[in-house]
Amino acid sequence: MHLELRGITKVFPGVVANDDINLEIIEGRILGLLGENGAGKSTLMNILYGLYAQTSGEILIDGTPVSFESPSDAIAAGIGMVHQHFMLVPVFTVTENVILGVEPTGSGGRIDYAQGARRIAEISETYNLAVDPSALIEQLPVGVQQRVEIIKVLFRHANVVIFDEPTAVLTPQEVSEFYRIVRQLRDDGKSVVFITHKLKEVLELADDIAVLRRGRIVHTSGPGEHTEQELAEIMVGRAVELVVAKTEAEPGENVLEVRDLVVRDDRNQVVVDHVGFNVRSGEIVGLAGVQGNGQSRLVEALTGLRRSADGSIHLAGDDVTDLSPRDRHRLGIAHIPEDRQKGGLILDFSVAENAVLDTYYDERYSRGLRMDWEAAEADTTMLVEQFDVRTPDIHTPAGSLSGGNQQKIVVGREFNRDFALCIASQPTRGVDVGSIEFIHEQLIAKRDLGAGLLLVSTELDEIMALSDRILVMFAGKIVAEFLPAETDHTKLGLAMAGAYRGEAAP
Repeated sequence: MHLELRGITKVFPGVVANDDINLEIIEGRILGLLGENGAGKSTLMNILYGLYAQTSGEILIDGTPVSFESPSDAIAAGIGMVHQHFMLVPVFTVTENVILGVEPTGSGGRIDYAQGARRIAEISETYNLAVDPSALIEQLPVGVQQRVEIIKVLFRHANVVIFDEPTAVLTPQEVSEFYRIVRQLRDDGKSVVFITHKLKEVLELADDIAVLRRGRIVHTSGPGEHTEQELAEIMVGRAVELVVAKTEAEPGENVLEVRDLVVRDDRNQVVVDHVGFNVRSGEIVGLAGVQGNGQSRLVEALTGLRRSADGSIHLAGDDVTDLSPRDRHRLGIAHIPEDRQKGGLILDFSVAENAVLDTYYDERYSRGLRMDWEAAEADTTMLVEQFDVRTPDIHTPAGSLSGGNQQKIVVGREFNRDFALCIASQPTRGVDVGSIEFIHEQLIAKRDLGAGLLLVSTELDEIMALSDRILVMFAGKIVAEFLPAETDHTKLGLAMAGAYRGEAAP
């Protein structure tokens, strides 16, 4: 199937998201779609998948114009999409998830689960996906859950498969397996598009590369034509430093002490199992792990968003175990949440309102019962400029911005004040390479000013580049500790999968 986007333009109020885009998606090839935050990548793919209607331009399949009113139309035309956040029902089986909405029926109109399971097994065998049709989703590792999403797309006979940030939650070993699957899809004649901000992925996997900048295609090439550095500069439009420049850490006293901490989830299951560690002032401690191994609940306990079942948390020697999130914030804990939309922003609020969301009561902005909006808006204007938040103005609802620009608001808000400890959970998730450079510089700068930082990330390059010490979490426990100079991606990946048996650093 030959897919062509011709003259695609999408205009939102005050913003041209896509500007006269021409793009070919060729059968049996992998297209890497690069672009900084707000460049229009997601908008373009949402148009292709029927979630948005273009303002002008047309989509052609094998030379014939088509119109998609909804994702159902796109699916019927042979286009499938694997979203960054999986669209799976945890308590359903693989079969129930895959057939949902397209259930095969037998005699009497009943759902024929056996027929669905057979088809799933056939797809799994064809692409060596190794998925059990009867398994419950909630019991599967995230890498296998992603395979279920791929099976869902193939079950619906997709000829074009779109991946949105496909490796964000995978271990290095799972990433290698994902590459194999994508190449097999290509070799089977499928067209593959993947949206990513990871330059290494594009160079490793893509047959064709298209770069979007400010809504326009500014460059197309093959993977062998450019280096990472050159691609970064094309994408951002300026020189970018891909290597984090930092001096040796000079750690001081403990700013965070966690002792024998136990945390339970909403179903009363132990998800943080007697964890203990410390973070010193003037150092960055990286916490690596595949998503779903207790990191999120640990961060909630450290920031006061979830009560711990046992153990203690001390900030600069003071017991904060039972303090509220606001009290911890006042004492000097900054928090960059892993999910900017659920934990970092109120999407219907303006950029300015979100920028002071956790400090509106501060004397900088509050005069008794009245807000000093002039001061708040002045600080927000500075934040928007400093962090290059692409927004029509500071009164625009945060929900109308791209995910990366939403992230910049959250990071800027936390860095806009002094703190003793910063708990940064996935601080650069979905952020373009230029903004990653800036955020990394800010993290290092805060470390050098004497703050302690706990960096929780699934990005091993980020963990290796920024951390002064590395902890690895698996199944609710700290299973390994490394010094960056004494480990590598393989050891970290094995530890993240619970399979590392070597000696950890002291």
